[in-house]
Amino acid sequence: MKVSLPKVLVTSVVRSTKKGESHGGVYIVDLEAGRSEQVLDWNNANICWEGRGGDRGLRGIVFHGDDIYIAASDELFVLDRGLKVKRSFPNRYLRECHEIFLSDGRIYLTSTQYDSILEFDIASGRYTRGHVIEWIGRIVKGPDGHPRKAKAVAYRIFDPESSVGPIQEDTTHLNSVWVEGRTMYVCGVDLERVLAIEGPVMRPYGVVPFWTHNARPFRGGLLYNSTEKDMVCWTDLEGKVLRQWPVVRQPEDKLEHGDIPKDYARASFARGLCTTGDLVIVGSSPSTVTAYRLDSDEIVASVNLSMDVRNCVHGLSLWPW
Repeated sequence: MKVSLPKVLVTSVVRSTKKGESHGGVYIVDLEAGRSEQVLDWNNANICWEGRGGDRGLRGIVFHGDDIYIAASDELFVLDRGLKVKRSFPNRYLRECHEIFLSDGRIYLTSTQYDSILEFDIASGRYTRGHVIEWIGRIVKGPDGHPRKAKAVAYRIFDPESSVGPIQEDTTHLNSVWVEGRTMYVCGVDLERVLAIEGPVMRPYGVVPFWTHNARPFRGGLLYNSTEKDMVCWTDLEGKVLRQWPVVRQPEDKLEHGDIPKDYARASFARGLCTTGDLVIVGSSPSTVTAYRLDSDEIVASVNLSMDVRNCVHGLSLWPW
């Protein structure tokens, strides 16, 4: 049976670019027609050019009314339906943002460098709360009865508009956030659990491997990009695979900048994920958007945006108009 395919809005980061070069963009991808259009070239030169990704490019996407909210590394931009920037909201504790999520008039933003989730209130235009999820050392009793140092994940709240907040450490590399009701679900590259936070309490929710992106609750289990394994995975809460799909691999002889060191950029790096009906839509590098069926191994559609291996999808959301 033929499946109707949506349009999606995609952001990208072009890793390892130098000052003066374009380092990201925004695309509308029509999966039904099999084509894409770049609607915004992100060439802001006033960023930090250190590292591989760093401040480059654009990240998570949410829609609210007629506005599109798109995160850069340390700033939340508001765009109109024509993808023109209207205003922006920086924050000192927002650094190397990845995914963002909208719930009940608030946008939740991941800050990998500060091990934090920031809450942004749309009505007031203010950052109202911050959540720190970090690895800390603590003293526990060992098997021999003697004290030893162990690591544990700790949680606390802070005021993101205060000068007193978390230090820049990046111990968990938080990259995904999802909110349902009163519960916030978070995960990161250096966590092997999706964590659930409700009020002052944080608890383990489900098992994931290290090096995941876009982890979220899904139909009683979890859905995520297993970036290390180049797979998209749907598992139960104990980590048992219910369905998995390999990330699309572009022909190596067609790649641009294919000789760049893989710790800077590599092909088939999976990031960006959304769902609609029985479709799972995933981003990968070099920037490619692929739709899979939940009930089979079938690739329904795949659209390539660039063959530059440095150009990687970061944010991916259904186009509502």
